[in-house]
Amino acid sequence: MDYSLIIRSAKPNKEDADAVLKVMKNAFVKYQNDTGIPTVPKALLETTDDILRDIEDSHVFIAFLDGEPVGSIRVRIDEEEHSAYIRRFGVVSGCQNIGIGKSFMNLVDKLLKSKGVKRACLHTASKYTALMRFYYGCGFYVESTECEKGYLRALLVKDY
Repeated sequence: MDYSLIIRSAKPNKEDADAVLKVMKNAFVKYQNDTGIPTVPKALLETTDDILRDIEDSHVFIAFLDGEPVGSIRVRIDEEEHSAYIRRFGVVSGCQNIGIGKSFMNLVDKLLKSKGVKRACLHTASKYTALMRFYYGCGFYVESTECEKGYLRALLVKDY
């Protein structure tokens, strides 16, 4: 093993969409189990076609560790509002807490600043302590909470 980490834009092809799907299923099953969310997260219901549409419409990045897909993140930028929404961010369970998530966030920060984004938002389960700490460490803060999806979710915001 070389322990080489590569993060790149996902290409609009089945291979990359399948890799994103594989990462997302692993990461979101863990997310559901760790948080005790009673309903299946929508991320687990997505298909390769859904991901291909996102690759065309958003910024989708995928991380590879020694050639294996280990993480992905999606960012939709609203240029008129100078804002962005981060979604479907996940790292496979065996590769968490080794800097991959932080590398994604550094890349996203660089992208958003280059596009003139002033505010980035995302949602996460507010009771997921480790994840909340991660986002606080990346400069996010809680703007609000809600229970519309059947569990307490926090809207996290980062100002640039």
